[in-house]
Order: sequence, then C-alpha cells, then structure tokens
Amino acid sequence: MLTAFTAGLLLITISELGDKTFFIGVILSMRYSRRLVFLGVLAALAAMTVLSVLLGQVVSLLPDYYIHYGEIALFLGFGFKLLYDASKMPAQAENTGAKEAAVEVAKQNKKDKLQSANLAILLQAFTMTFLAEWGDRTQISTIALAAAHQPVGVTVGAILGHGICTAIAVIGGRLIAGRISERLVTALGGVLFLIFGVIAMLEQV
Repeated sequence: MLTAFTAGLLLITISELGDKTFFIGVILSMRYSRRLVFLGVLAALAAMTVLSVLLGQVVSLLPDYYIHYGEIALFLGFGFKLLYDASKMPAQAENTGAKEAAVEVAKQNKKDKLQSANLAILLQAFTMTFLAEWGDRTQISTIALAAAHQPVGVTVGAILGHGICTAIAVIGGRLIAGRISERLVTALGGVLFLIFGVIAMLEQV
C-alpha cells in the first residue's frame, strides 16, 4: 500500500503542477472565493481519481501479463513523449496551460454569466476541472497504476497530490504562475513516467 500511495502522490504532484487544471484554479481564485474554488476543483479531481481507480480495477480483471506490459508501455510512452515535447520547447516558452485555462474560463463565463452565489462558484469550478481532466494523461496513468497496485493506496496518494497542487494554485498561484517553466515541468513529468516504467520492468524480473 505504501508503494501505491507513493507512486500516486509523486505521479500526480509532478504531472499536474502547471497543467491546464492547475491554471483553471489560479484564474478562478483571482475572481472568486479561494475557499470555494479550492473545494470545487479538489472535489472534481477527487471524483475523477475515484472513477479512474474503479476503471483500473475493471482493467485488473485482465490477465496479469497484459496488465503489466500495458503499464510498462503506457509509462514509457508517456515518458518519451513528454521528454520529446520538452526538447521542442524554447527555454522561455509561454505556458500553454495558462493560455488554455484562460480561454476555458472566458468561454464558461460568457455562457453562464456566473453570479456570486456560492453554489454557482462551486459548480463552475467542479465542472470546468472535471471536463478538463477527462482523458488527460494523469487520468490514464491513474487507471494504469490502479490496475497494477493497491487501489486504496493509489486513491489516497493521488487525491493528496491533487490537493497539494490545488492548494498551490489557489493560495499562491498568482505569484508563481508566471515563474513556472513549462519546459522544466514537462521534462520532470517525462522523467517520472520513465522511472515508473523502469520500476515496472524490474518488478517483472
């Protein structure tokens, strides 16, 4: 369980920092109550984590051989893809996650004309985050982790990781958003995925 918890925590903390959902939290917290935005964003990420772990348990019904090599392929594939993406980024690349998040927030505000009601703020934060996270690489990776490791440990670790990133986004996001290097975060994420892939390969030996 400790291994699953640690894997989930590291995977989410490094992968989500500077992601689109991170900047959704940053931008919304600049306009509305930080407490409400934190609750809405974290609730969406927690719900997505639980759903991903449940999907992982369904996948775990497959033969161990397919699960294990599927996990290795996923982690190595994501790792090399992220390192490749990082190599193509200029050292001072503009953070596309921030731009995408700003566009999503602007679209949502035009549609809903959000009022200051607490429930409306919570719903906006929840809905935007949940939809942005759907199909993201961290969701797929959480499914893979849950298929191969203890599900409770993965769930708790991943939710804690999401909580850490959400707190950073909501509390100090406006101070650090412009200082985060997308290239560095992308490269760190790639290295982390490769490490998980190598560990999975060694477990087979």
